[in-house]
Formats: sequence, C-alpha cells, structure tokens
Amino acid sequence: MNLSDLDQRITGCRACPRLVAWREEVARTKRAAFADWTYWGRPVPGFGPADAPLLIIGLAPAAHGANRTGRMFTGDRSGDVLYEALYDVGLASQPTAVSADDGLELYGVRITSPVRCAPARQQAHPGGARHLSFLARRGTHPAAADVEGRDRARRLRLAGRAARVHGGGLASPAPTARVRARRPGLLGGIDLFGCFHVSQRNTFTGKLTPAMLRDVLRTAAGAAGLATTP
Repeated sequence: MNLSDLDQRITGCRACPRLVAWREEVARTKRAAFADWTYWGRPVPGFGPADAPLLIIGLAPAAHGANRTGRMFTGDRSGDVLYEALYDVGLASQPTAVSADDGLELYGVRITSPVRCAPARQQAHPGGARHLSFLARRGTHPAAADVEGRDRARRLRLAGRAARVHGGGLASPAPTARVRARRPGLLGGIDLFGCFHVSQRNTFTGKLTPAMLRDVLRTAAGAAGLATTP
C-alpha cells in the first residue's frame, strides 16, 4: 500500500463510532469564531513529503484545529508554535499554518499522529490500536520527534505503543532535546527525540520555550541527515 492509498483509507475510516460521532458533532456545531468555515470533520491524514526522513509525531487532531482544516497541527495555537519553529530552523516554507491550501510546504519532514480523529474531551479512545495500525503502516524513518510529550501518563503510553509497533521504543521525554533513544527496528532502527507538548499551558509557563523546540527539531533533523539553519 502506498502513502496515497493509506491517506485515502484514513480519511474514509469510520471504525470508532464514538470518535465519528464527536468529530461530526463538532463539525456541525462549530465554534462561533469559525462559523463561516466548512469543517473537515473526518480523520486527518499526515502532512509532508512521502519520502521525508524525519517524522514528527503528535497525539491527535484538535477539535477546532485539524478537525476543522483537515491538516495536521493547522489552525490551532499548538500548530502556531510548531510551524514557527519549523520555519525558524529551515524545515518549513512559512511560519504560519491556517488552512490546507495556504501554500505551506515542509522540507524533509512529515507530520502525523497515532490518533487521527479529534478525541472527545481530549481523551484517548480505548480502541486506539486501530489508529496505531495506521501509524505502523506509515513506514520507518531514520528519526522521529515526539512533540506531545509527557504531560499525562496515558499520552506517553500511547506514544510508546506507537513506537513499539514500528519495532522501536520510547524514552521519557524531557523539556529539551537531551533525551534520545535508539531502538533496533526496520531499516536498522529509529532515533526518537521527545519534548513537552506544544500546548499553551507549557509554552506560556516556559516548560517548553521556542529555543527548546528549535533544539529538539535541529537535533532530530541532524539525525535524519537534514540540514537546518542556525
């Protein structure tokens, strides 16, 4: 199965009735600020080149972010922080991500998540293994950066399960890029780097700063053989 076929399977998935009902309810009721939008309201595929050597792993689409725009980390505050950092280190063509047709390009990077539907009340679904199977089929990259961090134990366990599906493992993420795990897997192994989730709670309190995020992205990019800007 090629990546295009996989993306089509993802966007048409209705395997989890609870998640289907939630994402479609959000798309129907909307948020007042986005009343004029036609929400995506479906599972969200990955974003970036199919042959990217660096994979950035989040957790799930935001209800009024990617569930609205149809593109990972697009249209929410977490995405604002991530894409600005990617632009700063030379891995994105522009520092903002507002819609799927805004012209943004990624260089050597693909962004994905193990959960493809906006979870109700930000809670992972017990049937998450269905989502992890999509992540496993994505293939193996020389390096991966987990930008959803260790805020909650269940997020770490979910990310760890995703890594093990790839034949790898997960080190407990730290505030900076100092944590690095190399695990044997397909194509000789994956270098996995972690940082705290790019949420407003973490960025406003300094748990995760733009400098820390740029650090982990540069380090992961270097492991993947990508050049970055100073």
